Amino acid sequence: MFLGFDELCRKEVIDIVSGDRLGFIDDIEIDTDKGNVRSLIIYGDSRFFGFFGRENDIVIYCEDIRVIGKEIVLVERTERDIESNLTKRSRNGALSLLK
Repeated sequence: MFLGFDELCRKEVIDIVSGDRLGFIDDIEIDTDKGNVRSLIIYGDSRFFGFFGRENDIVIYCEDIRVIGKEIVLVERTERDIESNLTKRSRNGALSLLK
């Protein structure tokens, strides 16, 4: 199946372990050396109309994707993945992992 980025962004991501609706895909991370997609990124919600920044972004690694359907992407994340995959957008727009 060939899927363009614009088509991918229209799909909602659902965690099959918790049943949570995580949101829609906003960005992807690409390994330019290997030419692979490493992860899908869902931006965090704005806090108080964006004046206080955003919530943490959700990073979904490709290994966690179970099914890509017509309208949704099903992912399976463990509790460890949920804690370690949170990212925070820095002032310059780059992503940095939280510890």
